Amino acid sequence: MRIGFLFNHDQIHQVAHSLPIALALARGGGDLEIVVATTNRRLTAEVIRLGAGHGVCLVELGLTRRASKLLAAATETMLPATKLLVYGDNLDFFRSLDVLVVAEKTSLILKTRHGLRDLKIVHTRHGAGDRAIGFDSASASFDHVLVSGRKVRDRLVRETGVDPGRISVVGYPKFDLAPTRGTTHPLLDDGRPVVLYNPHVSPHLSSWYQDGRRVLDWFVEHDDHNLIFAPHVMLFERPFVATIDKLRLDRAGRIEERYLRAPNIHIDLGSRLSTTMAYTQRADLYLGDVSSQVYEFMLKPRPCVFLNSHRFAWAGDPNFAHWSAGPVIEEIADLGAALTQSRREHETVWRPIQEALFNQSFDLTDEPSAERAARAVARFAGKAWPDPPSVGLHNPARVRTGTF
Repeated sequence: MRIGFLFNHDQIHQVAHSLPIALALARGGGDLEIVVATTNRRLTAEVIRLGAGHGVCLVELGLTRRASKLLAAATETMLPATKLLVYGDNLDFFRSLDVLVVAEKTSLILKTRHGLRDLKIVHTRHGAGDRAIGFDSASASFDHVLVSGRKVRDRLVRETGVDPGRISVVGYPKFDLAPTRGTTHPLLDDGRPVVLYNPHVSPHLSSWYQDGRRVLDWFVEHDDHNLIFAPHVMLFERPFVATIDKLRLDRAGRIEERYLRAPNIHIDLGSRLSTTMAYTQRADLYLGDVSSQVYEFMLKPRPCVFLNSHRFAWAGDPNFAHWSAGPVIEEIADLGAALTQSRREHETVWRPIQEALFNQSFDLTDEPSAERAARAVARFAGKAWPDPPSVGLHNPARVRTGTF
């Protein structure tokens, strides 16, 4: 039985969501051959850093056809051409697998475009957020889906028609990886509150394009706060940002010198620290829009503020459920008051809401999530996998206290 794990992206942010499952399967032994495939050197380095190599075969896929290389060279600055073309250029590799495990959805073109209908594809997802794209019709095309908690399971069943029998609730393997500890920047240890501004990449949802520079201006003018500006790792990856869930094209632009020189602002446009939960665990307050990272921030409940730059009628909309975790503002002029309100009311108003949202989003037990996910994948593949010594010990406090 040959099980492949594919990491096919420009950035490394999806690796931590499913690589722990591959490592758990490899530790389990048996007659399972675990193959981890990457599509660039950046991904390969991250896979190696996180521990692949023991019982895991690591391969790097690339473009092999001249036409693919020419097309990628012509369009890569605007579109993820390599990410799409790599499938057709490596069909022999994908045909060699019995099961393919992925954290994203483009791999479905192996079935729809390239005819590999017998290849079983398992979706691990990457994040536990609320955005509509996470619950679109493509979700129902996977042979099996691993989800973090009942919120995701229930929405998949209700909104996309996924058969509950094709869903396994496994927790959140990324939480099995201890976040980076220690100081991420000297300014963060000077006693001032640390705010993490984490705008999403999608032009039709993100606060960055309309309001992001106004947010940075506010912190330049209010140096009684420290700011970590760590947006979605894809926001500044290309000169243009294109999205497919709603066709949009925009530019993130450049970061002006006044922000780079501000002594109270730390800017990270996509380093490894943006993917390790270092910032979400260090910050005292979260400022964002629709990124699923807010749920990783809620691992340790703290004040949140959300920017409704597009004036959405969001109340009661499950795609914005996380906006009930703190004040929501439409004008940057209200930012100071919202920060104060979120801190003042956190224990009495917002913390109970955050805990409820977290527990709906993550089903955590004393067994590591990667082990639970490995069992689900193995059993889906028709292989026996032992039950844990104790089953069903729901214990979110284990993670909240930082004991990984």
